Amino acid sequence: MKTYVLAGGCFWCLDAVYRRLKGVADVESGYTGGGYPNPDYYTVCSGTTGHAEAVKVTFDETVIPAEVILDVFFATHDPTTLNRQGYDVGTQYRSAMFYTDDQQRQEFVDAIGRAQDQWDKPIVTEVTRASTWYPAEDVHQDFYSQQPGNGYCQVIINPKLAKARKYYSQWLVA
Repeated sequence: MKTYVLAGGCFWCLDAVYRRLKGVADVESGYTGGGYPNPDYYTVCSGTTGHAEAVKVTFDETVIPAEVILDVFFATHDPTTLNRQGYDVGTQYRSAMFYTDDQQRQEFVDAIGRAQDQWDKPIVTEVTRASTWYPAEDVHQDFYSQQPGNGYCQVIINPKLAKARKYYSQWLVA
């Protein structure tokens, strides 16, 4: 198993997409990249902790290639907007990849290179050494499945899932 920590705006979006991919064994929403001890949703949303809303994605490379996990990341959020995803604004919504070693760092840099061809503007995704991981509260885990009728899910997450279906249908769980 391999694990990536990725931030691409609100963690509910990436959580929803990755939970639907073959070979993904676990997805956990949480907070990382900041200096404030033991952050929670409200402190992170204040924009003062330095943390990003992120997901920890654990997957089986014998089922789904690492490149696909990373390409899905760049296809399902806008990596060209600094500290913003749609209506979500602040450093907690930044596009970021948190690496654990030099090999993972290179995988992330290579993924940015592949993704840049898909975007007209420069990718601003930060590649940063992983720091302490704080799991998000239970209500944020698998939020989309728990609240599919929620307005945010309908307006923001559904289009991301549609994009994943369009370009990565072979990797989606039936």
